[in-house]
Amino acid sequence: MADHPPRATLLPPQPAGSLQAATDGRWAGSLSSGIDQLLMRQVAGHLDSQRVVLAPATSGFTPDVQVLLTITRLDSGEKQPAILDAQWRLIDRRGQVRDNRIVHLQELHAGSTASQVQAQGILLQRLAEQLSVALKPLANQPPVAEAPRKSAPKPAAPAAEAEKQPKIPMASPIRTDMEVFRF
Repeated sequence: MADHPPRATLLPPQPAGSLQAATDGRWAGSLSSGIDQLLMRQVAGHLDSQRVVLAPATSGFTPDVQVLLTITRLDSGEKQPAILDAQWRLIDRRGQVRDNRIVHLQELHAGSTASQVQAQGILLQRLAEQLSVALKPLANQPPVAEAPRKSAPKPAAPAAEAEKQPKIPMASPIRTDMEVFRF
């Protein structure tokens, strides 16, 4: 997720690219934690599953899919649309990357601080919807079957069974200036 200053004050971007503290609004809690919780609830709702958890998961929990999500931009300005830039990677139970996507979303708003925050919330909901569509085919995968192990060498067959086996001639050297083996 994009690094945001750890403060409750809204910091809308200014036309020159700088940030200025808003006087008409504050975040009610941690922006990062709030975004994480919103996305988790939205994805769980779209997947109709209560098995959506934030990392790190409790020990013994093996996820069907791990989502590595980075939000690089989530902002808006009085005269600029709300913009969300993000990237995700979906990793299956085997540790294989199954999807890698870069997302750019925009939402128009009326210009007030409240409408900007509402537009950003809509963008996060759209992100969760797109992420859920990508996750759906990977959810509830069958457990990973253990890779077949090389079979251990079979113990020597009993003498009676050994006699039933066809005899394979042993390689024997032919004496010349060099050794050549014939089968």
